[in-house]
Amino acid sequence: MLIFDTTLRDGEQTPGVSLTGEEKLQLARQLARLGVDVIEAGFPAASRGDLEAVRRIALEVEGPRICALARAREEDIRAAWEAVRYAEKPRIHVFIATSRIHLEHKLRMTREEVLARTREMVALASSLCQDVEFSPEDASRTEPGFLYEILEAAIEAGASTVNIPDTVGYALPEEFASLIRGIRKNVPGIERATISVHCHDDLGLAVANSLAGVAAGARQVECTVNGLGERAGNAALEEIVMALLVRRDLLGLSCGVKTENIARTSRMVSTITGVPVPPNKAIVGANAFAHESGVHQDGVLKERRTYEIIDPKTIGLAESKLVLGKLSGRHALKERLQGLGWRLSEEELGRVFARFKELAEKKEVTEADLEAIVADELYRPPEIYHLEQVQVVCGDRGIPTATVRLRGPSGEELVDADHGTGPVDAVYRAINRIVGESPKLIEFSIKAITGGLDAIGEVTITVEAPELAGPNGRPRHFSGQGASTDIVVASAKAYLNALNKLLAAKGGNP
Repeated sequence: MLIFDTTLRDGEQTPGVSLTGEEKLQLARQLARLGVDVIEAGFPAASRGDLEAVRRIALEVEGPRICALARAREEDIRAAWEAVRYAEKPRIHVFIATSRIHLEHKLRMTREEVLARTREMVALASSLCQDVEFSPEDASRTEPGFLYEILEAAIEAGASTVNIPDTVGYALPEEFASLIRGIRKNVPGIERATISVHCHDDLGLAVANSLAGVAAGARQVECTVNGLGERAGNAALEEIVMALLVRRDLLGLSCGVKTENIARTSRMVSTITGVPVPPNKAIVGANAFAHESGVHQDGVLKERRTYEIIDPKTIGLAESKLVLGKLSGRHALKERLQGLGWRLSEEELGRVFARFKELAEKKEVTEADLEAIVADELYRPPEIYHLEQVQVVCGDRGIPTATVRLRGPSGEELVDADHGTGPVDAVYRAINRIVGESPKLIEFSIKAITGGLDAIGEVTITVEAPELAGPNGRPRHFSGQGASTDIVVASAKAYLNALNKLLAAKGGNP
């Protein structure tokens, strides 16, 4: 069973997520350690930056096939090949819409035109690359007869994998399984191709539909870590992999994913993208292996399997506790970070080490603490404004007031103050006065990375910029993260992180 990871391509289409080339490379290395079969690294035709990011992954990441997405256009396919040609195992993934609604309203093409384009573009991709995948977009809403015809044409033109996307999460499991069975029965030459499935979660059925497709004969599943993706997201990799493992008795299939790396990969993806994992998320949520009911606790203490179908150790949750303290040196920190999957330059290590030593004076530093520090120090946009100091006065009878000192674009020191409904609101108002921006705060969340009174708190926010429209004409969103033992400071860092992204999108002009 092949696991096709599209976190770096479809996952990056999650609203508010935008990965740099370095972030993509870090995640690709971790996906290789996880043991996925295919990494869809990006959509090179979308921008020169994405092309360069995919090319760097192709050059530096070994193990999985490195895949690039392309529309059924010559310029897209040549850009994809330029990006992946130096990979150990390159793949080009060509797609074109096939449902009636897409043909009439998006492509404005006839079926005959789409069929001819498919033959021509898959043949072009096959002339460049031995490994070509073809996807008829919105396959689950495509008339079966036309779907069979276009899949046959793609295989004849050289596609070795045909992917069946439930693009808008419309199908029900038995319906999707029937679609896969129909393809196996009615497409001439289908035995020469691997059938893949790519399901979205609009009805909460992405994993169920994917597994139904597997049971019906599909042998590749396209998925993302933590279920990231457009709208409600994609099928979650960790759920697919663990379902294959736990229900091998029924499915009779296995994959090459190293399950002990699942939890670590999930944390890294959440840290870099800024998208928190819901506590009740299957497999990797904070509550996935938590038991509060007395009956459940008693059962688990007597025999774990009474209420746990998965041993937490299987996904890497029961590792030995990291013990790093104030006497630990730079080399020990570097070794531990490498063990966690982070490769830092000497300059980056120096910044993280300084933060680590500061925290180690107060408490024992855990792996979660280290990951929060790395995220806060490394994965931020080029700083237009830098937080130097925050001071707040608040109480049940006082007016919450904040004074903020920032370092500006030219290195100048900028100070202002304001009041608000609470200390965080006052800090944000003071920052707005300095920066000259007042984006709409649409999401704010706080979580403790570790336990205890001296725990690091992590703040994740999303702001909306009405003056910056995205491709769909709607206001753009920018996410930000900040971590500190002081939650007000973490909130200020997260807000500036989002503001710096907003300003960078404007060209760096306040």
